[in-house]
Parts: sequence; C-alpha cells; structure tokens
Amino acid sequence: MPASATLLFDRSNIRPGDRICVAVSGGADSVALLLTLHAANATPRESLGIGLSAVHINHNLRGEESNADQLFVEDLCISLDIPLHLHQANIPNRIAETRANGNPETIEEAARHARYEFFTTLLASGHADSILTAHTLDDQAETVVMKLLRGAWTEGLSAIHPVIILPKGKILRPFLNTRRAEIEAFLKTANQPWREDSTNTDTTFTRNKIRHELLPQLRAYNPNLDQTLANLAELAREEEFRWQTELNRLLPQLLLPGKPVRGGGRAVSTTPGQSAISIELDRLRALDPALRRRVLRAAARQLGARLSFDETSRLLAICGFLPDPTVAARTGAALHLSNGLRADRSPRELRLFFQK
Repeated sequence: MPASATLLFDRSNIRPGDRICVAVSGGADSVALLLTLHAANATPRESLGIGLSAVHINHNLRGEESNADQLFVEDLCISLDIPLHLHQANIPNRIAETRANGNPETIEEAARHARYEFFTTLLASGHADSILTAHTLDDQAETVVMKLLRGAWTEGLSAIHPVIILPKGKILRPFLNTRRAEIEAFLKTANQPWREDSTNTDTTFTRNKIRHELLPQLRAYNPNLDQTLANLAELAREEEFRWQTELNRLLPQLLLPGKPVRGGGRAVSTTPGQSAISIELDRLRALDPALRRRVLRAAARQLGARLSFDETSRLLAICGFLPDPTVAARTGAALHLSNGLRADRSPRELRLFFQK
C-alpha cells in the first residue's frame, strides 16, 4: 500500500492495549477499515498499540457468493497476519423461527440481529473490548431518510450512533464521518480489491431503493444532502442525551406504581404481566408540551411498551391537554392501545397498564 494512501478515522474511543475486532464483510467499507487499522497499528512512531483481530459472519443468503466472500476475508486476514473469528448464521432458518414465534423478522433484520448477537458473544467472552463496524457517512444519510419515512421520533433520527456501550464492551463506528467515495478511492490507490454484494443493487430492499433512487433525486435540491442528514443525526443524538438526562431526574418524582387505595398508599400487583404506572394529572399539567410527551412515552417504556405519535396524542387528549373528538377527556375514560397496553383516567391520575 502506498505510504500516502491514508484514511482518517475516529480514534477517540480507542486506547493502547485495547483488543479491537473489526467486522469485515468483504465489502469496500469494511476492507478499508481493516487496512486502515492495520496500517495505523503498524506505524512505529504512532502505533495504536492495540490487539487487532477481525470477525466475519457468513449469513448463508447468497449461496456460493457468500462462501466466496468468506474465502476473500480469510485470505485478506492471512495476508495481514490478523486473527479471524468466523461465524455461520443460517438466516433463512432464523426467519422461519421468528415467523413461527409470532415476531417475524425481515431478511435485513434477521441478518443484523445475528451479527450483533455474535458481536455481543465476542465481547462477553473476552475476545475483544470493542467491535468496529465500517458504517459511513453515506450509511448515516440513508438511515436518517429511512427513519424519516417510517415516522421516527428524535431518538430514531439520531440513526447510527458512533459508540454503543454494552455490558461487556463497545461497538464503535470510526468511519461515520467518511464518505463511501473516499473509501473506494483509497482502495483503488492501494490496489486493494473488495467484494461487491449482488443484493446491494436490488431495489426491493428499502435501503437500496433509497440509495439508488430517492437520494440521487434529493441531491438535485441539495448537493450536500448527505452531510446535512448526518448533521441532523448528530443534533438529534445530542438532543436525546439532553432529554434523557432531564427525564432521569424527573421520572422518579412523577411516576407512581399501581393505583391509589382508600386510606392511603398504593396497590401494586405482584401478578406477572399486571404491572401498572400512574401519573398525577396536576403534575403533567405543570409540564410543557414537549416534556409531557416524553414523560408519557417514558412511562410506557418502563412497562415494556412503545407508544406511537398517535397513541401519545390520544393519551394527552384523555388527560385534557389536546383536543380529540374521538377521545373522552373525563374521569372513567379508557383507551385501548397497541399490544395490550391500556390507559384509564381517574379524577387525579392517568394509569397505564397491560390487559392480557
């Protein structure tokens, strides 16, 4: 590789002595990340001082093409003298199992879950302190658009996070400010081949449709669109951090277990699946609209539920904070929400609970 061929990456979460494992699919982004880490670790004066390894997951989705990807990664790691962790994931079987369990996963979801489950295993077993994935600025822009189209809240718009803290380690994305075009130019300069996934051009997948059809049209309105969307993700991530700090402070004062009983105190069910959370209406009324929404959604999350925008609005309506002709804002009113979540209003409180 020519000495002048370099790519910048985020080193801020990498420390000397760390055991770093790079997820390598064989595609341009992950190959470039592995080469970049290897070169940086081998530089005498500025060596990262890390233990470097790689991991490849064969999803067994593309027959011989998947096996050829694996062989390519094996040969690359041998040439660089980098230890490689291999994992075979049977995605078709996983999809069939999730469908039978009533929680069906798409191909993309199943493949992603399989990858991150194995990453977690590597971290938990002590083989690595951090797993590095090669998500780029282009990936970030595509993800923000996907989230927008699905009606995501602010936390969804934060899209791909540069760091994910897990119980036994971290997932790092050091290329998140690097463009895919820069990566391919780097590899061409280095005369380093990579593998092309044939499914990347299949526009039946939402991400590919966004990448090949929607984003090129939107760039006609803003040539710097990808950076603009990445900036939006960063702003959303910072906003969420600020909100979570505030919610962590307020929720213990606002959320009450169970429901009140005569003579004082509260009744809290010990029956599995019968947990409930209540919020005093006067305390909700004292909050600004943005905080009210977040408190309601946080209350539902504590019960293991996720509220949609419409469901949150209906809860605000039953409390009398939003007009909604379909919702009765009075004592005794009740709402049936998704996945068995229920809400009822007493003279003083809104209660959320599950009804199986």
